[in-house]
Amino acid sequence: MKRLGRWLLVALALGGAGSCSSDAGTGPVAGVLTVSLTTPNTGSDGAIQFRFTGPLAPTSITAAAGLRVFSQPLTIVTRLAVTGTLTNGAVVTIGVPDTRKLNQYVATIEAVAGSDFQLRPLTGYSLTISQ
Repeated sequence: MKRLGRWLLVALALGGAGSCSSDAGTGPVAGVLTVSLTTPNTGSDGAIQFRFTGPLAPTSITAAAGLRVFSQPLTIVTRLAVTGTLTNGAVVTIGVPDTRKLNQYVATIEAVAGSDFQLRPLTGYSLTISQ
């Protein structure tokens, strides 16, 4: 009977240890973030250049439908240019290694051009990042 009790104790201990994860659910969660534009000139902007910064380098960048994206190599500070008819809404989706760090990612507008290729003042433009 003592032997059975010991084996039961060992089995319970091993079962409990196997059910615990080392990160307790706080490890990185890879996923996609969406960068959305707010523009005062919806439909008449032709290009935007911006910086995407964060704690880790992006893993991928995809333009929204009807747009094209160009980027430097993907690092913790990545510069992007998006061209096409820009409207309010998503401009790119960016794959990141950890979506739990959403508040540490920042998109900063550097320049906007109209469809006539003329640079515009940045007043009224903003970018937001969401999951």
